[in-house]
Amino acid sequence: MLRRRASAVCTATVAVGVLALAGLTGTASADPSPAPAAPVAGAEQLSPGLLKAMERDLGLTADRARARVGAESRAAAVAAGLRHSLGAGFAGARVSGDAAELTVATTDAADAATITEAGARPVVVGHSLAELTSAKAALDRVALHRAPEDIPVWYVDVRTNRVVVEAGRGAAADTFLAAAGVSRKLVTVSQAVGVPRTFTDLRGGDAYYMNGTGRCSIGFPVKRGTQGGFVSAGHCGTPGVSTSGYNQQAQGSFQGSTFPGRDYSWVAANTGWTPRPLVNGYGNGDVTVTGSTEALEGSSVCRSGSTTGWHCGTVQQRNSSVTYQEGTVSGVTRTNVCAEPGDSGGSFISGSQAQGVTSGGTGNCSQGGTTYFQPVNPALQAYGLTLVTSGTPTDPTDPPTEPGGSWAAGTVYAAGDVVTYGSVSYRCLQGHQAQAGWTPVNVPALWQAL
Repeated sequence: MLRRRASAVCTATVAVGVLALAGLTGTASADPSPAPAAPVAGAEQLSPGLLKAMERDLGLTADRARARVGAESRAAAVAAGLRHSLGAGFAGARVSGDAAELTVATTDAADAATITEAGARPVVVGHSLAELTSAKAALDRVALHRAPEDIPVWYVDVRTNRVVVEAGRGAAADTFLAAAGVSRKLVTVSQAVGVPRTFTDLRGGDAYYMNGTGRCSIGFPVKRGTQGGFVSAGHCGTPGVSTSGYNQQAQGSFQGSTFPGRDYSWVAANTGWTPRPLVNGYGNGDVTVTGSTEALEGSSVCRSGSTTGWHCGTVQQRNSSVTYQEGTVSGVTRTNVCAEPGDSGGSFISGSQAQGVTSGGTGNCSQGGTTYFQPVNPALQAYGLTLVTSGTPTDPTDPPTEPGGSWAAGTVYAAGDVVTYGSVSYRCLQGHQAQAGWTPVNVPALWQAL
């Protein structure tokens, strides 16, 4: 874990785990043409700090960074439409390069023409995403009862069309697969390169302290009704633990926390702390948060944390599982972004879209490493929270007039969910938390009329 004690000094190696400073305890059309760019992407409004980090870590000029974020947003919308059009044959999607070239995999060669017409590159593979996800879920169920020995990480890799199990010993992988009843034909076993730990040490990326000792980082400011606060990593604290802010002033207390299993928490803040739709840019301009639309694998992603500031990389695999000393955490996203103790709980963001909170990883920011984040949308849904964004109404007592239906601002929607708005039904294309003004009729990159 990447928590840190107030007196601790960062070591050169960060084992796989949570990033806290130690000491504390994201009917379809048969012709899914490319969807228009999502107006919530915010590609033209990227902060100077985020652009600087993308230049340092990804080698992108400001113009190329803006173009890449916009292209990734459009590719995600196309991929979501194809996922529903292809049905059971869909085997995953990913982007590559600055142009976010979209590759969509299918088990049915007859789907290739549909994928090509949508502007993506088709790949025919042997296993559907549903089959691989089911196999990983079986492994997760075994780990839920007892963390597997010498198996730090496992995940679905859409690029290789396999479930990847990282193991210290081949025999340990065989035992794990046998216990879950998972066929070896679906799995690639690779050598584990590190042992994960958590990274523990109202603006995303700011430091906060738990009971005056350990330190973590704020993920994203949120509200529950009129109560302000923030989401962070679950390993940073348990319900009732008090927090103080970066200035060591009393801040609030943990209201909910899940770890292991998942790695998220929420802290209710005192009235003196106002939640802002910002992520700390650490001297280079804060980043404005406009939503929580999930980025595709291969997309650029940046992290803000109180130990190492801004660092960027790409989304490697979603729906990963990682075993820390405290137990197994599932449903996290694997990235090649570095982090160190104290960064735990901090913000992961793609463009202006909130992605998740820092959980743990291996390596450090001197030599590079792997970091996992807990997606933010499940945390919002678990605790009934609303992400604070630039579109959050300043007067919640005066909401905009809507024409009726089941769609509602503040609700977390997953890809495939169906809502009504007015007299029309819509299917969700990309996981997100709905914001005021993001009505299905206004945001075709997120919703498809049925």
